[in-house]
Amino acid sequence: MAMKIGITETKIMEKIKKSGKLCYALIDSQNDVDVCNIVSNVVNFGAAGILIGGSSVTDQLELSRTVTKLKSSIKVPLILFPGNVTGVVPGADAILFTSLLNSENPYYITGAQALGALTINKYNLETIPTGYLIIGEGSTAWFVGQARAIPFDKPGIAIMYSLAAKYMGMRFLYLEAGSGASQHVSPQMIAAVRKYYDGVLIVGGGITDSETASTIAKAGADIIVIGTLIEKQKNWQDEFQRIVNEIQK
Repeated sequence: MAMKIGITETKIMEKIKKSGKLCYALIDSQNDVDVCNIVSNVVNFGAAGILIGGSSVTDQLELSRTVTKLKSSIKVPLILFPGNVTGVVPGADAILFTSLLNSENPYYITGAQALGALTINKYNLETIPTGYLIIGEGSTAWFVGQARAIPFDKPGIAIMYSLAAKYMGMRFLYLEAGSGASQHVSPQMIAAVRKYYDGVLIVGGGITDSETASTIAKAGADIIVIGTLIEKQKNWQDEFQRIVNEIQK
């Protein structure tokens, strides 16, 4: 029996159908920043959802406290984006149940998922089945996930993995260049994948300006994830607002 699509995933699909392209903010709960203030700002600027977690999250207690604070103050979906079992905490609207398909370590393809499954069930978290692909080398996600990275100029390989994700029933696909990557995922690769993958296509990593975000959206991304801009640039607010405005044109 196929798993029933949950409330949060349904809302995301409806929002994409209504608005066309969405901007999500990726928040690392371990950074020494006022997370609640940042999230309040990005939501006011038009972020359609919040991803919280990442490859370097190790403090479950801190993550749990952050999720509890945020859930009481925002109305957009708050979705866990775990890099490991330490990214699973209660209280979020859903979790991207990701499989790092191009990892060289089976742990990140099915091992961590099996270890986290009982906890996810215990917390009654809505799961969104997501294929996760690391594009290019040099990012934290690439290093931690022990990925056999897909070269930036090899869209054919990304197509093969995207079809595999589709045939395994993964309704979302995340193309990730990652924090610290040398470049973002190219529009050519996104467009190539879009021709074959008909689920929700998420693209993140290295997107720090509205022109890039617009190009990626036009190439076929449904959700553009912004993280490095918020984390690394002091005056990120204006550019984030421009990104939201630009991708929804």
